[in-house]
Amino acid sequence: MRRQSRVGFVLTLCIAVSLFPACKKTEEPKAAPPAAAAPQAAAPFAVKSIDLGNAVGADKKINAPTTTFKPADTIFVSILSDGTSPKVILAARWSFEDGQVVNESSQTIAPTGPAATEFHIAKPDGWPAGKYKIEVAANGAPAGTREFTVVD
Repeated sequence: MRRQSRVGFVLTLCIAVSLFPACKKTEEPKAAPPAAAAPQAAAPFAVKSIDLGNAVGADKKINAPTTTFKPADTIFVSILSDGTSPKVILAARWSFEDGQVVNESSQTIAPTGPAATEFHIAKPDGWPAGKYKIEVAANGAPAGTREFTVVD
């Protein structure tokens, strides 16, 4: 009987050894870390608003918007924009009611988000009463128009 017990022992040992790897905890494959969110494409430059007034703050924004001015006023325009561009040429063209150009000027900016750009005109001997218009262009393309009035 001794021989049978050895055979049984060896057989039990072989079965146990063969099952040993099955008892080993299998590792789940690690999930790949989430891909980094792709940076959003920068929004293209766009003029958002054109405001007129008698004064601008340090932030180049109009403090008290108005479209009616006195002859001795300095007339300010604040062009609020958003978007990104390496170079934008903003142009302001001021004209009187008969189409006569009062002033033209431009500024080159390189916006990287919200921006305010200021233009102004003044006439020491006073503006004639009447209707005026400012036309704003960005890189030569029309970006907006505002009308205003000078009253005595």
